[in-house]
Formats: sequence, structure tokens, C-alpha cells
Amino acid sequence: MFYVLKLVVVVMITIPAALLTILGGLFDPHGKHVYGISRLWSSSILKISGISLRITGLSQIDPKQRYIFMVNHQSNIDIPVLIQGLRPFQLRWLAKKELLWVPLFGWAMWAAKHITVKRTGRSDALQSLKKAKQRIASGISLVFFPEGTRSPDGRLLPFKRGGFWLALQTQTPVVPITIHGSGALLPKGDWRIRRGEIHITVGEPLLADDYRSGKLLALSNQVRSTIAKQLETAASFSQPARPDNTPILAENSSMEKANEPRHKWNH
Repeated sequence: MFYVLKLVVVVMITIPAALLTILGGLFDPHGKHVYGISRLWSSSILKISGISLRITGLSQIDPKQRYIFMVNHQSNIDIPVLIQGLRPFQLRWLAKKELLWVPLFGWAMWAAKHITVKRTGRSDALQSLKKAKQRIASGISLVFFPEGTRSPDGRLLPFKRGGFWLALQTQTPVVPITIHGSGALLPKGDWRIRRGEIHITVGEPLLADDYRSGKLLALSNQVRSTIAKQLETAASFSQPARPDNTPILAENSSMEKANEPRHKWNH
């Protein structure tokens, strides 16, 4: 019953947030103003769900710079986690074009100027590349889940190369981001959001200049190796996910400085 109540509250927050995004997006060419709604929505979702974040490595990236973030994918909660964890940045996702037909969710994606791509079709891929370049040029960072789908057990799946190809085409630095713990709090195929802590590790930016044409596989392998090592490190220090009837020791404020120290779209 407790899980059902949380789900109802999440839906009640999501619907007006989506409607406001859709209305505001009509007058927002890059979605920069309506992105504030996404920040508010994601913060509310995490607080209602009882999820806190622990972030390391944030000081390695510059909020004034734009990046292509490569992130492992364990759960549907990863999106609000990233919006809050990378709060200084304007983020846009690349997603399947079919999602635009999902009521409210897909319409809000369009209004916020996320980038959609059809999995087949060269002309559509080129159009998506053009939009991606426009977003980057306007100071927006892009997020890719190179696995293409959520991992059912937390282990890394094979990487697709579309995001890495875009990084080379636009000469945009690539940042490996590792999310650990989200799969335990909202597993794939489950709707019950559990309380707990999620750890985000920000890796060192990789300059696209160091990976010229023909080095696409090397860049992909380097990012995958970095995320795999960070997952292994995080797992060695992690504790089991806490059930809903136990207190959370870390709050969202732990996000602050205390912890800082053929077309290729389809491959």
C-alpha cells in the first residue's frame, strides 16, 4: 500500500510538470527555460521516493563547458538522478522517436527539445545529428545511455557507438558517468521505488581531439573500461539497499562539495 501511495504522488507531480513543459516549450526554442521544471520535478521525485545521492568527481567538469555524458543504465530512476546529480548542466537525451507518441511524456520530451531518432533511416539520422549539433552549439550537454537499454542485473551490456561518433563529429569532450545502486531501488520490470542511496561517479573528461577518425572503438572501449572499474569500486564499498521502513542516513545535501576531490547512430 505504501508503494502504491508513492506511485500516486509521483503521477500527481508528473502530470502538471509535463503540461507546463509542453506549454512553455512552444515559446522556448532550445528548451532552456522549461528545463527548470525538469529540475523541480526530479528533485520532488527523489524526495518522495526517499532517495539520496552521493556524488564524487563533480569538480572534474566545468559547468560552463558542454559535454557528451556517457552513462550506464540500470533503472528508470536514472533520469531524475542525472538531472539532480548534474544540476549545473542543461541536459538533453537522445531517445527513440517512437517515444514522442507516448501521451504527456513524449509531448514533454518534444517541448523540452530532447533529440529523437528513428533507429532505421539515414535521412532521419542526419536530421538528428543536425539537432544534436545545434543543442551543443547553444551550450547544452547531451546524455547517452550507450548500452541502449537498462541492464537487468547491473552488469554492463555491449556499447552502441552513435554517441561516440557524434562526439568525434562535434569534437565535444566525453565524460564517463557511473550510476551505482539505482537498479536495486527500482529494478527493471518493477514499479515499486525503494528508499536508499544512489552513488554517482563522474569520470575525467576525454578530449575528442585525442580520438581522431578511425579511433571510435578506442574511445568506446576507454569509456566502457572506466565505467566498469567505477562500478567495481562502488560495489566494494556499497551496502545493501535499505527497505522502506528503515531511516536514510544521507540526505540530498550530500551532493555538495564534501565529496568532490550504415549510419553510426544505429551502432
